[in-house]
Amino acid sequence: MKQEPFVLDLAAGTYYFCACGKSKNLPYCDGSHKGSDFTPDQVELKEAKKVGICRCGKSKNRPFCDGTHLTIK
Repeated sequence: MKQEPFVLDLAAGTYYFCACGKSKNLPYCDGSHKGSDFTPDQVELKEAKKVGICRCGKSKNRPFCDGTHLTIK
């Protein structure tokens, strides 16, 4: 399983990132969480920005990567 973050260049706007891991359009939410306790991580960017979106699911700064994947074996 890949642990490195999704690195994205995003324009200003609102984004919804998958929190359940079932989206067919990762890292974006496609509604696959419906019927579960998961909700997507909403991010509003005021300006264009390069971001790292957590892929390992362990970041304490979700949906952003905090480097935790480097400590997972």
